[in-house]
Amino acid sequence: MFETFKSFVVIATQLTILFIGVSFLLNLVQAYIPYEKVEHHLKNSNPMIGGGIALLFAFFTPFCSCSTIPVIVNLLKNNVRFGVVMVFLFASPVLDPTILTIMTVIMGWKVTILYTIITALLSLTIGLLLEKLGFAKSLKQVVMNGYERTSKKFSWRNAWKETWELMKSVYPYLLLGAAIGAIIHGLVPAEFISTYFGSDAWWLIPLAALVGIPLYIRLSSMIPISQILIVNGMALGPVMAMMISSAGASLPELVLLKSIFKKELIVTFVISVLSMSTISGFIFYFI
Repeated sequence: MFETFKSFVVIATQLTILFIGVSFLLNLVQAYIPYEKVEHHLKNSNPMIGGGIALLFAFFTPFCSCSTIPVIVNLLKNNVRFGVVMVFLFASPVLDPTILTIMTVIMGWKVTILYTIITALLSLTIGLLLEKLGFAKSLKQVVMNGYERTSKKFSWRNAWKETWELMKSVYPYLLLGAAIGAIIHGLVPAEFISTYFGSDAWWLIPLAALVGIPLYIRLSSMIPISQILIVNGMALGPVMAMMISSAGASLPELVLLKSIFKKELIVTFVISVLSMSTISGFIFYFI
């Protein structure tokens, strides 16, 4: 029990320092992002350029899957093309500089770079493909409050205030992940994980992707859990599949999406997230 508590303290302390430092720096940088110009380019650029801008926008807007919805509504209200909006929807929860920094420290820079490239390319491909397939017609007409564009000025005080607000919303998930990781490390035998989840069985990857969606675990929680699972012998492919699916879609998000997406688009969105996480898992599996 002492070793479990010690492991929790070490993991939580490490993640806390990284989270505060990178979040504070990111909030300072956001003061220089011209959000209205970004929105203008998203609206008027060709699909590939707009998709690339959406990826950058997703990178600098660290939202969970649920908090992207008001932004999505605002983009749609401003006539940003459907495919570009979908690129942002897929990318924003999984491309977070704070979490990517933590991932680098815990899982290594090679894993982080590969993860970033895979999730970015799949978000771009799937988002634009859904537009090509005509799913824009599956949007509902809806107005949602809760997202307001504000012009930011450089301010140490504001950066700290926003960091604190982000900490209040995300930190419980981070501590939850650290706690679960410590429990797995201290109480679940490594032999059990390596025996049942460490094999090269391909079916573990789609299964892990499927299990990830109802969990609604943020990346800040999944990364320390993933580290412990990998250390204890779980294969990297299923771990990454579960990580991406749990961050990319969730039951609360699907409830919110129901207000702006018709049923066929919601089903397609879930299938897309499952495909994205499964493909990512297989890429890590083969590499």
